[in-house]
Amino acid sequence: MKTLLLSSLIVFCILIAYENHKHKKMEEKFKQDFWEREDRANHVRKKSLDELPYITLPLESFPMELLKEDPAIAECQRQILALSDQKIVNLTGYTNTDLKLEYGTANITCLSEYDYNYTLLARTLQEWAEALYKAGFLQEAARLLEFALSTETDVSHSYYLLADIYNTLGCPEKKDSLLMAAEHIRTPIKNTIVRTLQGEGPYSSWLHSS
Repeated sequence: MKTLLLSSLIVFCILIAYENHKHKKMEEKFKQDFWEREDRANHVRKKSLDELPYITLPLESFPMELLKEDPAIAECQRQILALSDQKIVNLTGYTNTDLKLEYGTANITCLSEYDYNYTLLARTLQEWAEALYKAGFLQEAARLLEFALSTETDVSHSYYLLADIYNTLGCPEKKDSLLMAAEHIRTPIKNTIVRTLQGEGPYSSWLHSS
């Protein structure tokens, strides 16, 4: 019996050592591949950014005059106006290494700025839509969220709130378009968004509880 237990323990220890060794080799390979790729990226020459998918804000379709007396909404409107003069590109899902390989190291600063502008845009559209929704302006909120989704935002609450608005407005069939939109975003969170939308609503009950 003792011999059997000892043999089992030895086999177990061997398996643990093997798995640790395999994991260590995989980790070393990952690090090596990363630094080799980073080194290649740092030697890519600057490329033109003319063909980037720049986002233009359709101010004429935004409710810029609605509830301007509300401080939260006024701040969102101010931020949107400020962004309308900036270059905005959704680079969600791309690492700095990806961007340097594609556009050159010399462009990384402005690309980071364009992506920051997009992050600010997506967050502002969501906050603005939430404020309008709470005030009872569902169609105006939907307009903002539909634009956000057209830019492939990965803000999950934008999908959830729009799904609830569609249900409230009596057009739940439009939820299919939200599922299609979620399938195109470039981050792993899309799986969570899709699974949530495939379930039963309401999806934005957090708005009321807050």
